[in-house]
Amino acid sequence: MAKKKKYYNGLDISKGANWVLNIVLFLLAAACLYPLILVFSVSISDESAISMNGYQLIPQKISFYAYEYIFNSLDAVLRGYGITFLTTIIGSTLSIIIMAMYAYPLSRSSFKYKNGFSFFVYFTMLFSGGLVPWYIMYVRVLHLKNSLWIMIIPYLVTAVHILIIRTFYRTSVPEEIIEAAKIDGAGEFYTFARIVLPLSKPVMGTMLLFSTLKYWNDWYLPMIFITEEKKYTLQYLLFKLEKNIEFLVSSSNISGDASASLALVPSESSRMALAILVIGPIIFAYPFFQKYLKDGMTIGAVKG
Repeated sequence: MAKKKKYYNGLDISKGANWVLNIVLFLLAAACLYPLILVFSVSISDESAISMNGYQLIPQKISFYAYEYIFNSLDAVLRGYGITFLTTIIGSTLSIIIMAMYAYPLSRSSFKYKNGFSFFVYFTMLFSGGLVPWYIMYVRVLHLKNSLWIMIIPYLVTAVHILIIRTFYRTSVPEEIIEAAKIDGAGEFYTFARIVLPLSKPVMGTMLLFSTLKYWNDWYLPMIFITEEKKYTLQYLLFKLEKNIEFLVSSSNISGDASASLALVPSESSRMALAILVIGPIIFAYPFFQKYLKDGMTIGAVKG
């Protein structure tokens, strides 16, 4: 019986090439995981072992003192988690809604003022009002100092995200579908909510991920506008804790007669423990956005 000839469609690769690609991808994945594993290992290492041997992938002496030191302020840490979760959820949700609604008319060829509104967005990418007027606006005019809204409102709109969403609408949502909905009697808001948004899941998921990361990792706004400790976000709380540790260590080095308690301050391991506490929850958000990330960044890329 004659052996059936196999035809290649141009996308098939040989077994050898497949093995090479798998090995390369495995090495890249290991290179991405190595820093995270190293950070965790250092966070559970004894401070004296770190001073003697440096950073080790396998701890020479395991110690959870860095976490104990941080969780001495457990109430403040839990409160910081709560405020960060609240600002992240509210901020990222409002942000994606506002930017999606703003980008929709900019993508419509029938919108007469789209060039003016597009220029308004683009202009903010090149120029800003400066720190002092920005601060005066939020504190003296809007009276948002020490308010949770001050950690939400400044990041609601990102110009480049609007341009990416607008480009996605133009390239991935056919005008014929919108015109057909209009002929059937659908209004603009109905068309946007029931037709455009379902077709825009890739770019919406990608921009929602970026907004979530921006709100979660923010420590700058609390540093500028928040003076009440009970309203500190997790990142700013841990930032202040790290600065306090650095101050204690530097003071003990200067004085030369530091007490035993100061000598035991986990300066290196605490930094890594802080990093683990910050990235722990947000890292679980990536699997939910992963399927949208590639399409959202390639199809919705800014063009021309």
